Amino acid sequence: MTSLGNILEKAIHRLSAVGCDTPRLDAEVLLAHNLGRERTWLYLHPSDSLDENQEKQFEELLHRREQREPVAYIIGHKEFFGLEFQVNPHVLIPRPDTELLVETAIKWSIINNQLSIVNRKFTIVDVGTGSGCIAVALAKHTPDLSIIAVDTSPEALRLARLNAEQHAVADRITFLSGDLLELLLEPVDLIVSNPPYVSQPELAAAMPEVSKYEPRLALDGGPDGLEVIRRLLSQAREKLARGGSLLVEIGSGQGQVVFQLAHSYFPKADIQIKQDLAGLDRLLVVQM
Repeated sequence: MTSLGNILEKAIHRLSAVGCDTPRLDAEVLLAHNLGRERTWLYLHPSDSLDENQEKQFEELLHRREQREPVAYIIGHKEFFGLEFQVNPHVLIPRPDTELLVETAIKWSIINNQLSIVNRKFTIVDVGTGSGCIAVALAKHTPDLSIIAVDTSPEALRLARLNAEQHAVADRITFLSGDLLELLLEPVDLIVSNPPYVSQPELAAAMPEVSKYEPRLALDGGPDGLEVIRRLLSQAREKLARGGSLLVEIGSGQGQVVFQLAHSYFPKADIQIKQDLAGLDRLLVVQM
Protein backbone atom coordinates (compact mmCIF):
# COMPACT_ATOMS: atom_id res chain seq x y z
CA MET A 1 0.00 0.00 0.00
CA THR A 2 1.15 3.56 -0.75
CA SER A 3 2.29 5.59 2.26
CA LEU A 4 0.75 8.96 3.18
CA GLY A 5 4.06 10.61 2.41
CA ASN A 6 4.05 9.30 -1.16
CA ILE A 7 0.35 10.08 -1.60
CA LEU A 8 0.98 13.65 -0.53
CA GLU A 9 3.93 14.13 -2.87
CA LYS A 10 1.90 12.87 -5.84
CA ALA A 11 -1.00 15.13 -4.89
CA ILE A 12 1.30 18.14 -4.57
CA HIS A 13 2.72 17.44 -8.04
CA ARG A 14 -0.78 17.20 -9.54
CA LEU A 15 -1.98 20.43 -7.95
CA SER A 16 1.19 22.25 -8.94
CA ALA A 17 0.73 21.08 -12.52
CA VAL A 18 -2.69 22.74 -12.80
CA GLY A 19 -1.48 26.06 -11.38
CA CYS A 20 -2.62 25.99 -7.75
CA ASP A 21 -0.76 28.66 -5.76
CA THR A 22 -0.26 26.59 -2.60
CA PRO A 23 -0.18 22.95 -3.73
CA ARG A 24 1.44 21.53 -0.58
CA LEU A 25 -0.90 23.33 1.80
CA ASP A 26 -3.93 22.38 -0.30
CA ALA A 27 -2.93 18.71 -0.48
CA GLU A 28 -2.28 18.54 3.26
CA VAL A 29 -5.56 20.23 4.16
CA LEU A 30 -7.56 17.94 1.88
CA LEU A 31 -5.84 14.78 3.10
CA ALA A 32 -6.20 15.77 6.76
CA HIS A 33 -9.88 16.58 6.15
CA ASN A 34 -10.35 13.22 4.45
CA LEU A 35 -8.90 11.44 7.48
CA GLY A 36 -10.63 13.62 10.09
CA ARG A 37 -7.22 14.66 11.44
CA GLU A 38 -5.23 17.85 11.99
CA ARG A 39 -2.52 18.67 9.45
CA THR A 40 0.18 18.14 12.07
CA TRP A 41 -0.92 14.50 12.39
CA LEU A 42 0.24 13.89 8.81
CA TYR A 43 3.82 14.87 9.69
CA LEU A 44 3.88 12.33 12.50
CA HIS A 45 2.49 9.44 10.43
CA PRO A 46 4.11 9.64 6.96
CA SER A 47 4.36 5.84 6.67
CA ASP A 48 0.65 5.22 7.37
CA SER A 49 -1.59 4.36 4.43
CA LEU A 50 -5.17 4.86 3.26
CA ASP A 51 -7.72 2.10 2.98
CA GLU A 52 -9.54 1.68 -0.31
CA ASN A 53 -12.49 3.87 0.68
CA GLN A 54 -10.27 6.66 2.01
CA GLU A 55 -8.18 6.56 -1.14
CA LYS A 56 -11.28 6.90 -3.31
CA GLN A 57 -12.61 9.81 -1.22
CA PHE A 58 -9.27 11.61 -1.34
CA GLU A 59 -9.12 11.18 -5.11
CA GLU A 60 -12.53 12.85 -5.38
CA LEU A 61 -11.40 15.79 -3.24
CA LEU A 62 -8.19 16.11 -5.19
CA HIS A 63 -10.03 16.07 -8.50
CA ARG A 64 -12.26 18.92 -7.34
CA ARG A 65 -9.20 20.97 -6.39
CA GLU A 66 -7.60 20.19 -9.76
CA GLN A 67 -10.64 21.88 -11.30
CA ARG A 68 -9.56 24.92 -9.19
CA GLU A 69 -12.52 24.73 -6.81
CA PRO A 70 -11.45 26.57 -3.62
CA VAL A 71 -10.34 24.36 -0.75
CA ALA A 72 -12.76 26.13 1.62
CA TYR A 73 -15.74 25.08 -0.49
CA ILE A 74 -14.45 21.52 -0.77
CA ILE A 75 -14.05 21.03 2.98
CA GLY A 76 -16.97 23.32 3.85
CA HIS A 77 -15.36 25.68 6.34
CA LYS A 78 -12.82 28.49 6.77
CA GLU A 79 -11.15 30.13 9.75
CA PHE A 80 -11.61 33.86 10.29
CA PHE A 81 -10.58 35.97 13.28
CA GLY A 82 -9.81 32.81 15.25
CA LEU A 83 -13.27 31.34 14.61
CA GLU A 84 -14.40 28.54 12.29
CA PHE A 85 -17.12 29.41 9.76
CA GLN A 86 -19.14 27.18 7.49
CA VAL A 87 -18.95 28.32 3.87
CA ASN A 88 -20.52 27.30 0.57
CA PRO A 89 -20.65 28.73 -2.98
CA HIS A 90 -23.44 31.12 -1.96
CA VAL A 91 -21.01 33.20 0.12
CA LEU A 92 -17.62 34.80 -0.29
CA ILE A 93 -14.82 32.92 1.43
CA PRO A 94 -13.62 34.96 4.45
CA ARG A 95 -10.17 36.45 3.93
CA PRO A 96 -7.50 37.68 6.37
CA ASP A 97 -7.68 41.17 4.79
CA THR A 98 -11.14 41.65 6.29
CA GLU A 99 -9.82 41.15 9.83
CA LEU A 100 -8.61 44.78 9.75
CA LEU A 101 -12.24 45.88 9.52
CA VAL A 102 -13.20 43.73 12.52
CA GLU A 103 -10.22 44.94 14.58
CA THR A 104 -11.11 48.57 13.81
CA ALA A 105 -14.77 48.02 14.70
CA ILE A 106 -13.81 46.43 18.03
CA LYS A 107 -11.54 49.38 18.87
CA TRP A 108 -14.38 51.76 17.93
CA SER A 109 -16.72 49.91 20.30
CA ILE A 110 -14.28 50.02 23.21
CA ILE A 111 -13.50 53.73 22.77
CA ASN A 112 -17.13 54.77 22.35
CA ASN A 113 -18.28 52.72 25.33
CA GLN A 114 -15.65 54.45 27.45
CA LEU A 115 -16.64 57.90 26.21
CA SER A 116 -20.40 57.38 26.30
CA ILE A 117 -22.35 59.16 29.00
CA VAL A 118 -25.49 57.23 28.08
CA ASN A 119 -25.84 53.67 29.30
CA ARG A 120 -27.09 52.01 26.13
CA LYS A 121 -26.06 49.49 23.53
CA PHE A 122 -24.57 50.87 20.35
CA THR A 123 -26.10 49.52 17.14
CA ILE A 124 -23.97 48.23 14.30
CA VAL A 125 -25.09 47.03 10.89
CA ASP A 126 -23.05 44.60 8.78
CA VAL A 127 -23.98 45.27 5.15
CA GLY A 128 -23.63 42.26 2.85
CA THR A 129 -23.00 39.85 5.71
CA GLY A 130 -22.44 36.76 3.54
CA SER A 131 -21.28 33.94 5.81
CA GLY A 132 -21.81 36.23 8.80
CA CYS A 133 -18.11 36.19 9.65
CA ILE A 134 -17.93 39.93 10.44
CA ALA A 135 -21.17 40.07 12.44
CA VAL A 136 -20.38 36.89 14.38
CA ALA A 137 -16.78 37.93 15.14
CA LEU A 138 -18.04 41.28 16.43
CA ALA A 139 -20.74 39.62 18.51
CA LYS A 140 -18.14 37.32 20.09
CA HIS A 141 -15.77 40.16 20.98
CA THR A 142 -18.12 43.08 21.72
CA PRO A 143 -20.96 42.04 24.04
CA ASP A 144 -22.15 45.66 24.32
CA LEU A 145 -23.11 45.94 20.64
CA SER A 146 -26.52 45.30 19.12
CA ILE A 147 -25.90 43.88 15.64
CA ILE A 148 -27.96 43.84 12.44
CA ALA A 149 -26.75 41.64 9.55
CA VAL A 150 -28.12 42.44 6.08
CA ASP A 151 -27.85 40.55 2.81
CA THR A 152 -29.83 40.25 -0.42
CA SER A 153 -29.20 36.50 -0.67
CA PRO A 154 -31.57 34.21 1.29
CA GLU A 155 -29.01 31.39 1.07
CA ALA A 156 -26.30 33.62 2.56
CA LEU A 157 -28.58 34.70 5.41
CA ARG A 158 -29.42 31.07 6.21
CA LEU A 159 -25.72 30.25 6.43
CA ALA A 160 -24.96 33.39 8.45
CA ARG A 161 -27.64 32.44 10.95
CA LEU A 162 -26.23 28.91 11.14
CA ASN A 163 -22.76 30.28 11.86
CA ALA A 164 -24.20 32.59 14.51
CA GLU A 165 -25.95 29.64 16.16
CA GLN A 166 -22.74 27.60 16.01
CA HIS A 167 -20.93 30.33 17.95
CA ALA A 168 -23.84 30.94 20.34
CA VAL A 169 -24.46 34.57 19.31
CA ALA A 170 -27.62 34.20 17.22
CA ASP A 171 -29.66 35.95 19.91
CA ARG A 172 -27.39 39.01 19.56
CA ILE A 173 -27.86 39.42 15.80
CA THR A 174 -30.92 40.51 13.82
CA PHE A 175 -30.86 39.14 10.27
CA LEU A 176 -32.52 41.19 7.51
CA SER A 177 -33.02 40.41 3.83
CA GLY A 178 -32.60 43.59 1.84
CA ASP A 179 -30.43 45.81 -0.33
CA LEU A 180 -27.74 47.74 1.55
CA LEU A 181 -29.32 50.09 4.13
CA GLU A 182 -32.80 50.47 2.64
CA LEU A 183 -34.58 48.48 5.37
CA LEU A 184 -33.11 50.38 8.31
CA LEU A 185 -35.81 52.40 10.03
CA GLU A 186 -33.62 54.12 12.62
CA PRO A 187 -30.11 55.61 12.48
CA VAL A 188 -27.28 53.31 13.59
CA ASP A 189 -23.99 54.04 15.32
CA LEU A 190 -21.65 52.02 13.15
CA ILE A 191 -21.94 50.70 9.60
CA VAL A 192 -19.45 48.07 8.45
CA SER A 193 -19.26 46.43 5.07
CA ASN A 194 -17.10 44.28 2.84
CA PRO A 195 -19.00 45.19 -0.35
CA PRO A 196 -18.40 44.05 -3.91
CA TYR A 197 -15.46 46.21 -5.03
CA VAL A 198 -13.80 44.22 -7.84
CA SER A 199 -14.08 45.90 -11.23
CA GLN A 200 -15.56 43.85 -14.04
CA PRO A 201 -12.27 43.78 -16.02
CA GLU A 202 -10.42 42.59 -12.89
CA LEU A 203 -13.05 39.95 -12.23
CA ALA A 204 -12.80 38.65 -15.79
CA ALA A 205 -9.03 38.26 -15.34
CA ALA A 206 -9.18 36.78 -11.84
CA MET A 207 -7.90 33.28 -11.07
CA PRO A 208 -10.46 30.47 -11.56
CA GLU A 209 -11.00 30.01 -7.82
CA VAL A 210 -12.57 33.48 -7.81
CA SER A 211 -14.03 33.93 -11.29
CA LYS A 212 -15.55 30.43 -11.60
CA TYR A 213 -16.60 29.57 -8.06
CA GLU A 214 -17.17 32.52 -5.75
CA PRO A 215 -20.52 34.35 -5.99
CA ARG A 216 -20.39 37.16 -8.53
CA LEU A 217 -22.93 39.11 -6.47
CA ALA A 218 -20.36 39.41 -3.66
CA LEU A 219 -17.52 40.50 -5.97
CA ASP A 220 -18.79 42.53 -8.92
CA GLY A 221 -18.45 46.24 -8.18
CA GLY A 222 -19.37 47.30 -11.71
CA PRO A 223 -17.15 48.74 -14.46
CA ASP A 224 -14.85 50.60 -12.03
CA GLY A 225 -15.45 48.53 -8.90
CA LEU A 226 -17.12 51.43 -7.08
CA GLU A 227 -20.76 51.01 -8.07
CA VAL A 228 -21.92 49.48 -4.77
CA ILE A 229 -19.63 51.68 -2.67
CA ARG A 230 -21.22 54.80 -4.18
CA ARG A 231 -24.71 53.58 -3.30
CA LEU A 232 -23.60 52.60 0.19
CA LEU A 233 -22.05 56.02 0.86
CA SER A 234 -25.15 57.77 -0.44
CA GLN A 235 -27.46 55.75 1.82
CA ALA A 236 -25.12 55.97 4.82
CA ARG A 237 -25.52 59.76 4.98
CA GLU A 238 -29.11 59.29 6.11
CA LYS A 239 -28.58 56.19 8.24
CA LEU A 240 -25.67 57.14 10.50
CA ALA A 241 -26.47 58.51 13.94
CA ARG A 242 -24.76 61.65 15.19
CA GLY A 243 -21.15 60.78 16.00
CA GLY A 244 -21.44 57.50 14.09
CA SER A 245 -18.83 55.82 11.90
CA LEU A 246 -18.60 53.93 8.65
CA LEU A 247 -16.03 51.22 7.87
CA VAL A 248 -15.82 49.90 4.31
CA GLU A 249 -13.29 47.43 2.95
CA ILE A 250 -11.84 48.55 -0.39
CA GLY A 251 -9.48 47.31 -3.09
CA SER A 252 -5.76 47.96 -2.71
CA GLY A 253 -5.74 50.44 -5.60
CA GLN A 254 -8.89 52.33 -4.63
CA GLY A 255 -7.69 54.39 -1.67
CA GLN A 256 -7.35 57.81 -3.29
CA VAL A 257 -10.54 57.69 -5.34
CA VAL A 258 -12.60 56.28 -2.46
CA PHE A 259 -11.24 58.98 -0.13
CA GLN A 260 -12.37 61.67 -2.56
CA LEU A 261 -15.71 59.94 -3.06
CA ALA A 262 -16.33 59.71 0.69
CA HIS A 263 -15.40 63.37 1.11
CA SER A 264 -18.04 64.35 -1.45
CA TYR A 265 -20.72 62.56 0.58
CA PHE A 266 -19.35 63.48 4.03
CA PRO A 267 -17.61 66.86 3.60
CA LYS A 268 -17.48 67.58 7.36
CA ALA A 269 -16.41 64.10 8.50
CA ASP A 270 -12.99 62.84 9.53
CA ILE A 271 -12.02 60.47 6.70
CA GLN A 272 -9.07 58.07 6.66
CA ILE A 273 -7.77 55.24 4.50
CA LYS A 274 -6.16 52.53 6.63
CA GLN A 275 -3.52 50.14 5.29
CA ASP A 276 -3.34 46.40 5.90
CA LEU A 277 -0.26 44.52 7.13
CA ALA A 278 1.17 44.53 3.61
CA GLY A 279 0.97 48.34 3.51
CA LEU A 280 -1.86 48.33 0.96
CA ASP A 281 -4.97 50.51 1.14
CA ARG A 282 -7.68 48.32 2.65
CA LEU A 283 -10.21 50.22 4.75
CA LEU A 284 -12.22 53.42 4.43
CA VAL A 285 -12.96 54.98 7.82
CA VAL A 286 -15.54 57.78 8.04
CA GLN A 287 -16.07 59.36 11.48
CA MET A 288 -19.00 61.76 11.68
